[in-house]
Amino acid sequence: MANLIYPKGKENFLNGEIDLSDDTIKVALVDTGTYTYSAADDFYDDVSGVLGTPATLASKTVTSGVFDAADTTFTTPAAGTTIEALVLYKDTGSAGTSPLIAYLDTATGLPFTSNGADVTIVWDSGGNKIFAL
Repeated sequence: MANLIYPKGKENFLNGEIDLSDDTIKVALVDTGTYTYSAADDFYDDVSGVLGTPATLASKTVTSGVFDAADTTFTTPAAGTTIEALVLYKDTGSAGTSPLIAYLDTATGLPFTSNGADVTIVWDSGGNKIFAL
């Protein structure tokens, strides 16, 4: 597959319903054996195969259409867990109203298998960072 912004995520950007700087944006580790990207998915409750607890992005920036954040650490995913994709979403406090933003499965280090230690997602330091519009 490829890294994609969900169609409803794009719509939410254009409607001003997602503010990457001020909203709570989370990232979830995903097993693609359980979840397959669908352009029809719109809220976090559509995502299955989430491994562990999603993490909140910190130190977010939006510059020249490029979204970035501090590297993100997940606390001890179970050893042997295969992490194949990342899903970003705006957390509203309810999975059924938390809009999906992006699906990332093509990145340095993906897929990987947890050894039971903390996992740090190191966001790309190139021109596109987490993603660019």
